[in-house]
Amino acid sequence: MSRTNFQDLLDAGVHFGHLKRKWNPRMAPYIFMEKNGIHIIDLHKTVVKIDEAADVMKQLAAAGRKILFVATKKQAKDIVAECAKSVGMPYVTERWAGGMLTNFPTIRKAVKKMNTIDKMITDGTFETLAKRERLQISRQRAKLEKNLGSIADLNRLPSAIFVVDVQKEINAVREANRLNIPVIAMVDTCCDPTNIDYVIPANDDAAKSISLITETLCKAISEGLEERKLVKEKEKEENPEKEEAAPAKKTRPRRTAAKKAEAAEEAPAAEEPKAEE
Repeated sequence: MSRTNFQDLLDAGVHFGHLKRKWNPRMAPYIFMEKNGIHIIDLHKTVVKIDEAADVMKQLAAAGRKILFVATKKQAKDIVAECAKSVGMPYVTERWAGGMLTNFPTIRKAVKKMNTIDKMITDGTFETLAKRERLQISRQRAKLEKNLGSIADLNRLPSAIFVVDVQKEINAVREANRLNIPVIAMVDTCCDPTNIDYVIPANDDAAKSISLITETLCKAISEGLEERKLVKEKEKEENPEKEEAAPAKKTRPRRTAAKKAEAAEEAPAAEEPKAEE
């Protein structure tokens, strides 16, 4: 059964592409017609592509993988941030920091720095610093939070990225391509779909269009997370012995202590013959 309703896409204006003179010929397979100098996207193909992308996202979520949402354009920022938060996925809506994927260890160091500042604030170390130092650290913390706060929980490279407007987020797409990370993206008629693994032909400028597609994909992620939760609960019910058996591994080192005790008991026994002599 299709996750996406054709009429909903039509009402949200997903079918409106760019002006004919701005089109990219590689998007020809997804264009239905031209009307008043504007290309109209074939929504039948969009429905199929959304469902395909939703299935991929559901599988990744069910496997406990992370999907990074990327949308820095004004009309998409808040929509994408809210949807990503609702399913606990990392997102970038401020600025794509160069090397966020290709130089991931450096990004992780910056996130750790942010966490260190947080610890200083909670343990009282921050208050012992001079006023000027506190001001500098506060500014640094605010800057890190703005750019990296939304990916603070991303401990490893994402298993896929979702992009709104591949032209604007070209750096994110290039980095993902270099690392063979699958790219799922809303692609308008003026964009090149060549480097996108899962193309969703759609209007990437209208807030309604962005909202509808992002929410549909997030529902699929939510389903995947729910499946994962149910599987874990089922495993606990079926194998409660595993949880009980786990502490037994920790007691193994005590065997050495037992051997020492045996050796201590044997020592006086060896001295007994000498006493008889």
